[in-house]
Amino acid sequence: MGIKGLQGFVATVCPDVCRMVDLREIAEKHRIDHPDFPPVIVVDAMSCVRYWYTPESWVCGGQWREYLAILEDFIKAFMAAGIKLVFYFDGVVEEKKRDEWIKRRFQNNKEIARIFQFIKTHRKQPGRGMFVVPSALPTFTRFALKSLGQKTVCTLQEADFEVAAYGLEHNCIGILGQDSDYLIYNTCPYFSIEKLRLDRLVTLMYSREHLCHALGLSLTHLPLFACLLGNDVVPERLLEGFWHKCLVTSPHKNNSYSRRANVILAVANYISKVPCSYSSLEHLKEVLPLGSDMTLLYRGVQSYLLPGQRSPWIPPNVTNCQTFSLQEQTAMCQDKEILQVAKEQHIRSENYTIFNILSSGETECSNSLEDDRDTEIPGQALIYRPARQHIYSVLLESGKGGAYPLVKEWFVYFGNPLQQPELIQPVQPSVPGGTPDLKTLWFAKGPDVEKQRYSTFLACFHLQDGMEELQALEAPVAAFCCLLAYLMMQVSSLSLEDLNAFVAVILCLKGKSAAQLAGLQLPQVDSRAVHLGAVFVRGLTTLLLANSACGFPFRMDDLMPWEMFDGKLFQEKYQQSHRGCSLEGLLEGNESLYAPFHNLKSFICKACTAKKRTIQSRPRGDGFITGTQQREFNPRFQQTHRSSFVPPYHNQMRGFLWRNPQPQGKKY
Repeated sequence: MGIKGLQGFVATVCPDVCRMVDLREIAEKHRIDHPDFPPVIVVDAMSCVRYWYTPESWVCGGQWREYLAILEDFIKAFMAAGIKLVFYFDGVVEEKKRDEWIKRRFQNNKEIARIFQFIKTHRKQPGRGMFVVPSALPTFTRFALKSLGQKTVCTLQEADFEVAAYGLEHNCIGILGQDSDYLIYNTCPYFSIEKLRLDRLVTLMYSREHLCHALGLSLTHLPLFACLLGNDVVPERLLEGFWHKCLVTSPHKNNSYSRRANVILAVANYISKVPCSYSSLEHLKEVLPLGSDMTLLYRGVQSYLLPGQRSPWIPPNVTNCQTFSLQEQTAMCQDKEILQVAKEQHIRSENYTIFNILSSGETECSNSLEDDRDTEIPGQALIYRPARQHIYSVLLESGKGGAYPLVKEWFVYFGNPLQQPELIQPVQPSVPGGTPDLKTLWFAKGPDVEKQRYSTFLACFHLQDGMEELQALEAPVAAFCCLLAYLMMQVSSLSLEDLNAFVAVILCLKGKSAAQLAGLQLPQVDSRAVHLGAVFVRGLTTLLLANSACGFPFRMDDLMPWEMFDGKLFQEKYQQSHRGCSLEGLLEGNESLYAPFHNLKSFICKACTAKKRTIQSRPRGDGFITGTQQREFNPRFQQTHRSSFVPPYHNQMRGFLWRNPQPQGKKY
């Protein structure tokens, strides 16, 4: 979270703390001083994603191929300067930060509500001033960077601590991010992602030493300084009285500064007069209303101490609470081998959320770009919950010994007050032959086990009967069908027009470059399509979770959004479909896509029919219409828009979109 107002204070009150630097020059100096060690920048990726996402469109579900190209260009710029990058992502939400996490989620809800109101009023995307990152952007950024050959780390504790520790331990030339906590940690230099000019590799560098000089402090003062301004450990509400006392006695009060700037100066003035000893901290505890928790200041200061560092504020007999230790005896999963593999995969960014569930039995999902006023589409958290319940069962092997451990979910959706986690019961999936145990799924080898992995994965989405047809498809297309069939089963308001739009996207996306997709212009933006785009992308993270749990029947790269989805393209296909566009128009005149279109659609409709779900036609026309008015359709497309669609299904999946080229048809 950082220290509220500190970075703004530096920019306005003491700008000498930061200066523009040339990263190429810093790297070259490092090479001269350390010829055996290449220059490395450690990147706080979570604070960078909003600066990396620069495609013009951001509300429609994500411009994933454009974004992938942007990340590739970012990496190339540093590689050209001989600078290695190491990317860190938050792997957990620590308990001490849960309240702040919840507070931010409710703030995000308000921002998202304003975005939907704007779209409904103006039928276009708001300006960048209302920007929120596309749903699941941090998750897919992690896998994107890994696919681009970068070292990508998912943390076991707070990311800023691990970033600062890595930077110090590996003598990195700096940390790239946007978090004022990096002004407090005694680690390598801190570079701003916000001010980075990629074309010239110049940015602002913040100096802790210059900050200390401006405030009359020493480096050892900084952790206590951060705590007395309020941080993730010491809440601001406990400090108001203390700040008032400091302001009264401060010689630096300036009416032209904001109150926060004056508080920062006053607290610095107070600390500068306090002897650096743990007895001083004991005295401070007496003047602060810390309630029953008198260890807050100790824990706050300790949170900034990196491995091997000590502080004069902390008695030598106090253990550094930042050291991560795996509490195996309290872990949800008692199998040490399983837990260790999950942990290693987690750190290497190879799985998704699995370690959190197996270790703490807790998981969370942030906001999505969902319209809370659309009562026809449930929250994505609820749509995918039945699938997650099956995945939890696979992971925790429910029912094999009578134990049914509950999983704690912190998922954001309309109506969830987030006052406590929801306790979710695992539910066994209907796997032919029974659910294999986790050791079989993860460690066993051979074609029979590969089949078990695939069938268990499909069973999590109620598609175990479609295994033969799906295995005949290219992996991204099979995954797409799996997700779309599940979505159509779960959400009864989804129509044939919605189905047509989704199927058209994956078929038309093939072969389109990032530049072609960037050039696609939308005359208007439909709010319901925005909502559906976010729901679909969140579904892809559910595929990642199932894939990780089932021993990777798919390559993770085959489940990525740039393989099967583009926000603007979906908007275009959605609007075309609901206006009654011809099949020729929907598929951009490519007749070779007609058969795949009908066959993919037939498979999905057959799967829905098996669950007694009939997909109805419900064209919404041109605009934000919730009614069911009918329109005249082009005859070539009319058959696929009948009021209900019964697929002429005769194993039509064979012969197109094969994993390997077959004589019966073409790959697309």
